[in-house]
Amino acid sequence: MGWWLFLLVCGLLIPAVMLGVWFSKYPPKTINWVCGYRTSRSTKSQAAWDFAQRYMGQLWKKWGLVMLLASVLWMLPTAGWDEDRASWWSMWLMIIQVAVLLLSIWPVERELARRFAREGRPRLPEDPEGPKKQ
Repeated sequence: MGWWLFLLVCGLLIPAVMLGVWFSKYPPKTINWVCGYRTSRSTKSQAAWDFAQRYMGQLWKKWGLVMLLASVLWMLPTAGWDEDRASWWSMWLMIIQVAVLLLSIWPVERELARRFAREGRPRLPEDPEGPKKQ
């Protein structure tokens, strides 16, 4: 039972980090390459940086809650399993969690592209959505 509890705690780490809402409550104030949502698009301007931190924090809050509940449900059936089988089951859970974590980049980048021009300034209503095709 001790091994199962260890696996359960490990399986809840990624959702707990996502729910920790560091980025929505305490986002990094300035553009840096140490912490925060760092992509070429989010580091173009302070406005883009601030938006990306808040948006990702809100997204992680929602996705983290869903992943937390799903992770508990994923691990419950393994309570009576042998250590090897439960470990493999837990490993697959963590692979799925990392995939979800990485997939969160896509909606943030899409929203940054919609709200900010390439050079990082906020888009005006009359700005084109992208480069003009000729």
